[in-house]
Amino acid sequence: MASAAQLLGRKPRDIYSVGPDAPVLEAIRLMAEHSVGALLVMQGDKLAGIVSERDYARKVILKGRSSADTPVRAIMTAQVYTVEPNESAQQCMQIMTDRRIRHLPVVDGERVVGMLSIGDLVRAVLAEQAQTIEQLENYIHH
Repeated sequence: MASAAQLLGRKPRDIYSVGPDAPVLEAIRLMAEHSVGALLVMQGDKLAGIVSERDYARKVILKGRSSADTPVRAIMTAQVYTVEPNESAQQCMQIMTDRRIRHLPVVDGERVVGMLSIGDLVRAVLAEQAQTIEQLENYIHH
């Protein structure tokens, strides 16, 4: 199975992030603009947290907060689960399943090199299954 680095290699190189002091409204606009469900929260080059549409729904909308007046730091998840580039897609999927998360930053040392979504992992598993099926069909027909 592919590694986290290989999966990142199949995606655009862009890493979308927002600062912890930015208003939540800015984070939501960035997510919509880039069609992503979560952003990294970066304090300079350091990963400070992650903010997702789920955080917004649960911590802003349901609590009646203002998107324009609430800073990202007030709703972000500060305890971020990360993986290294050499982790397998299977290990990444296991972490996401166990932790009930949908986005997983990939870090090399202290540097964020990308982020995997559950969709990225599902696509990888489906592609691997399709390849296995094709190989088995070729084996049977020969």
